[in-house]
Amino acid sequence: MNYQKKKLNQKQLISIYEKLVRPRIIEEKMLVLLRQGKISKWFSGIGQEAIAVGSTLALNKSEYILPMHRNLGVFTAREVPFKRLFSQFQGTMNGFTKGRDRSFHFGSNEHHIVGMISHLGPQLSIADGIALASKLSSKKEATLVFSGDGGASEGDFHEALNVASVWDLPVIFVIENNGYGLSTPNNEQFRCINFVDKGPGYGIDAIKIDGNNILEVYHTISELAEDIRKNPRPVLVEAMTFRMRGHEEASGTKYVPKDLMNEWAAKDPIENFEKFLIEKKILSRKKISEIRAEIKKDIEKSLKEAYKDSPPTINSENELNDVYADHLYEQKPVDNSEKREIRFIDAISEGLRQSMENHDNLVLMGQDIAEYGGVFKITEGFVDQFGKERVRNTPLCESAIIGSALGLSIKGYKSMVEMQFADFVSCGFNQIVNNLAKIHYRWGQNADVVVRMPTGAGVGAGPFHSQSNEAWFTHTPGLKVIYPSNPEDAKGLLISAIDDPNPCMYFEHKYLYRSLKGNVPSGYYNIPIGKASISREGKDLTVITYGLGVHWALQLANDNGLDIEVIDLRTLIPWDKETVYASIKKTGKALVLHEDTQTGGFGGEIAAWVSEKCFELLDGPVYRVGSLDTPVPFNKELENNFLAISELREKVTELIEY
Repeated sequence: MNYQKKKLNQKQLISIYEKLVRPRIIEEKMLVLLRQGKISKWFSGIGQEAIAVGSTLALNKSEYILPMHRNLGVFTAREVPFKRLFSQFQGTMNGFTKGRDRSFHFGSNEHHIVGMISHLGPQLSIADGIALASKLSSKKEATLVFSGDGGASEGDFHEALNVASVWDLPVIFVIENNGYGLSTPNNEQFRCINFVDKGPGYGIDAIKIDGNNILEVYHTISELAEDIRKNPRPVLVEAMTFRMRGHEEASGTKYVPKDLMNEWAAKDPIENFEKFLIEKKILSRKKISEIRAEIKKDIEKSLKEAYKDSPPTINSENELNDVYADHLYEQKPVDNSEKREIRFIDAISEGLRQSMENHDNLVLMGQDIAEYGGVFKITEGFVDQFGKERVRNTPLCESAIIGSALGLSIKGYKSMVEMQFADFVSCGFNQIVNNLAKIHYRWGQNADVVVRMPTGAGVGAGPFHSQSNEAWFTHTPGLKVIYPSNPEDAKGLLISAIDDPNPCMYFEHKYLYRSLKGNVPSGYYNIPIGKASISREGKDLTVITYGLGVHWALQLANDNGLDIEVIDLRTLIPWDKETVYASIKKTGKALVLHEDTQTGGFGGEIAAWVSEKCFELLDGPVYRVGSLDTPVPFNKELENNFLAISELREKVTELIEY
């Protein structure tokens, strides 16, 4: 290997060697522990250490790095205590996830590291968000994120690079090209010869380096980082290397030709660097042995301490409490004397505008939301007041934008992401249910993100612009799901969602946007998340509903003189069980109504709870009324037949008369 010292002195070179050999010695010990059954799984980075270590040493300690399975060197070079790492690997309480996740699936803001999740790719757009936060706060910082060659086939790779390029984000995307995605060779993963060929397609610089040459990695990343701090833009770095062990130890390496293994064994990053240091008389073999012995001593000492660490305490209350970040709700004063009648859509716009005025760290992102004001014009005029840095048009990259929102949160920002239609959230589903929802439970990082979801049918928009998909998210612990039915609640609950440091899915019915008006306070006020309201009092039957279902129930009661009580849940996660219980205690009968299709809808959860907790109060079966179990049809007559309102009157009458 051609090692270039450049301006590095002897002391610096010895320090680099010591940091390079640390992860190798730890890994050799972990493989022993794996065979002894003292850890459950291991993803080896043996042969790839130079990339992780060189990249980490090249950045400032305050700059974020987002590693993957084989980047132990990131953690050791950032001097994460061995004891905590070993506790993490064992799943004990001193680890970063309290036994809730394994290996490198965690982050540490103290060390400016954000670990991966098992779904390859989502971390790339989190890096975008972290870099965006640096730009917004005028900090000259670089962010570095790793991907494997296999993971670069994911759509998240394309989206993250595209967003970083469009927004000139200072991100270094490092692809560790080790030849295989688990057992699948690169020629079965993609047809391009080099990843650097992808750079021009995104309009970004791309560089290919020898990933086994620690000094080439260090110098290249140092120079790139220094450059993009001054001139923010993304750069793609393809680091050529090889994985000398299996994807994880159980998979082995039988699929790798022996000649190829021998070829790369001769390129071992540690053995070659040792030869260089010895030849240049920077280190002796004796000194190398002393360095290795000292590291082994530290490892053994830390392991003994880690073995004494407590296993997780089995306490369901603690587990549930850690799903969400703490948030103390403080009621803002409401001046009802300043109420005036405005439309549902205007209430949402007003709540968003006032939140932008009250939170100078709030960033809005979505397709066409800037000068155009969004397809529904909710953010019309926002650019003039808040500027394009805070009101950001996005490419059609739902996954990358939601991931970027999480990256912003890691750096202390709030964000609102507008789905152009709730249906399109499926393109960002993984980021929501596996990143936003789980991150606080896993390692205590909150996701201060609101995803606005224009939802619902009744507007003749067909199968892909009319879905009620709130049940996709009510099943995911870690999310809050909000669904207002009237202008006053729409504004107050949106303000509460933005105040809340947890991820909130905020559903707003398109049919109500311009068809519904209501009296709304002009000031900045909030409404508690998780508290239902009684829209109409009655004695004969309780209808539990939300969104457009509230208006269906009210209209039915008023038009037919039915004495039914209508409960507007307003929030689905958490939902107000106390109000529901009190109403059923009064009426003795319960019907759950929602626009979503009946099978698998959230109404089934409510109905099950009512049957279990209110059984002795009931004078009849719990009824559910949902829409037809088909996609939402386009034709108006077909849509009317599809919607739950088509059988609501019959079911209400039947239950009252039961």
